[in-house]
Amino acid sequence: MYKTTLAIALAVCAGSVHLPATAASFLIEHVRVFDGQKVLADKNVLIVDGKIQDSNFTGKPASGTTIINGKGRTLLPGLIDAHVHAYQDQELPLLYGVTTQIDMFSNVALLQTINEKMRKGDNRDRADIISAGILATAPGGHGTEYGMAIPTLTKPEEAQAWVDARIAEGSHFIKIVIEHGNDKHPFNSLDTATVKALVKASHMRNKLAVAHIGTLKEAQDALAAGVDGLVHLFNDKQISDKELRDLVNSAKSKHAFIIPTFAVLESIAGIKEQDVLSDKRMTSLLSKSQMQALNTPYGSKQDTDFLKVPKMMTAAMHAAGIPILAGTDAGNSGTQYGISLHHELAALVDSGLSPTAALAAATSVPASAFRLKDRGRITNGYKADLLLVEGEPDKDITNTRNIVEVWKDGERVTAQREQKQEEVAKQKTQKNLLVDIPADGRIGLFSKDKLASPFGAGWYPSNDALMGGKSTVTLKLLEPGKDADVPANALSIAGSINPGFAYPWAGVAFFPGNTPMEVANLSNANTLKFRVKGDGKDYSVGISVQGSFIPVSVSFKTTAEWQEVSIPFTRFKGIDPSIITILAFNAGPQTGEFHFEIADIRLLKE
Repeated sequence: MYKTTLAIALAVCAGSVHLPATAASFLIEHVRVFDGQKVLADKNVLIVDGKIQDSNFTGKPASGTTIINGKGRTLLPGLIDAHVHAYQDQELPLLYGVTTQIDMFSNVALLQTINEKMRKGDNRDRADIISAGILATAPGGHGTEYGMAIPTLTKPEEAQAWVDARIAEGSHFIKIVIEHGNDKHPFNSLDTATVKALVKASHMRNKLAVAHIGTLKEAQDALAAGVDGLVHLFNDKQISDKELRDLVNSAKSKHAFIIPTFAVLESIAGIKEQDVLSDKRMTSLLSKSQMQALNTPYGSKQDTDFLKVPKMMTAAMHAAGIPILAGTDAGNSGTQYGISLHHELAALVDSGLSPTAALAAATSVPASAFRLKDRGRITNGYKADLLLVEGEPDKDITNTRNIVEVWKDGERVTAQREQKQEEVAKQKTQKNLLVDIPADGRIGLFSKDKLASPFGAGWYPSNDALMGGKSTVTLKLLEPGKDADVPANALSIAGSINPGFAYPWAGVAFFPGNTPMEVANLSNANTLKFRVKGDGKDYSVGISVQGSFIPVSVSFKTTAEWQEVSIPFTRFKGIDPSIITILAFNAGPQTGEFHFEIADIRLLKE
């Protein structure tokens, strides 16, 4: 991932719905079939017990077989998103026909839970996840900034034991981070010898080794070390003919595959996925918080020139026969699970792939690259992970959005799609009553008896202990006159941020709804103001909204003197003030002791 949206939800493992052990038999008649490589006209595809029994059925179906009309429609293998961070919203991918996600960095407990469900054949209610688990990085390298404990490497001799430990945890492949960051955000990075040793160790265990890179030099270094694929390209405005030719030749000679991840590259360039954002068929499946993530790119200013180089590289590599895989880096701001893959397909076509090649990039090509021998094709014996659409997406790639039906292991996803559409429609029409904020805006009425507020469930100490973390916090009222230079309603917040959770935090949280986690409509305000002093460290204000595990945060710096901080709601990127559940002042994820004081907390209309 490029940014720190991995956050607390890495540790959240969504529940499951029990489904029957075997799926019903059905026959899709007279359907155009994209089999993962080519289009076949007027086929009958028979599904029995969750498998494709006959992709060219010509007999008489058995009694009880459900018949599905395929005329005017195209049947595709279930789509594969070749680059995600699958830490939340587990219900979304299937709703868009994405039946497999290749996860590039995941919480080990989640990885093991999904592995066990897939092993039992009991993962029909969500996309399968093929995951790298923990990534390979240097101390202080990219991937260590999330606050979770990461086993790092410093020398080649550690590579084999590190790889073996990941395999023992359940990792399907190995992801190696080669990134030095930039002047504002530098990272330590693995040296060349250690990268080569990791690749060799992975191959010794018959595992793929793929690389995260951020620059041309890092891409060349990764390919020179023998990685099997690059899981990103990179944004830039220009590249010389020689540099482009050398990179293409290197990737081709190393038999590497490429995952451009245009969805996240566009987000960094400040570009929204307007094609899917403006498509009501697509957005009818997204809650307000899920829309918020998709509608909030990283870049604050749109600059399409930054996409010139990744588009040139993708076109040149595809022309050279290098496998191109469709991946979104969903989990990052400006992207969303499932829906972004449909945008990614269009971005690949815009970069020089034919619609048929783009469809292959999301089906058979990633299945082949990641050695998934039971999916990505419509052929006998494969999993019945299927997507049925109206029209001909091999001629117009946007026809993948004309979703008629999705099947996962032979089970229809219709009920899940309809239920989510009903929930979204209800949420969009529901009008949350505006909270009557006091005229002076003050929401922190702290006393020795109670952390009170004029509305809502009030203020509470908050830390990662409820998620199994080890951070601590102590709240103490500061009394004017008794404590020097103290304003009214001042609160001391002190404790320790300790490793033990993916995104450790501690602080104080305000629940503006009548009960904790109840939605409050704070649209009567547009600015948060407060006074603060502390130990000189950076802290953050986070706002959480209905349906999201991850707060949208704005940092602030403390000094030894009281100062006023004013934060317009517009700085909380994409936040919808009508569905706020938590407002929190937090320390973390940086570990160590902390201490800051807040007072005069106000919500104002300015």
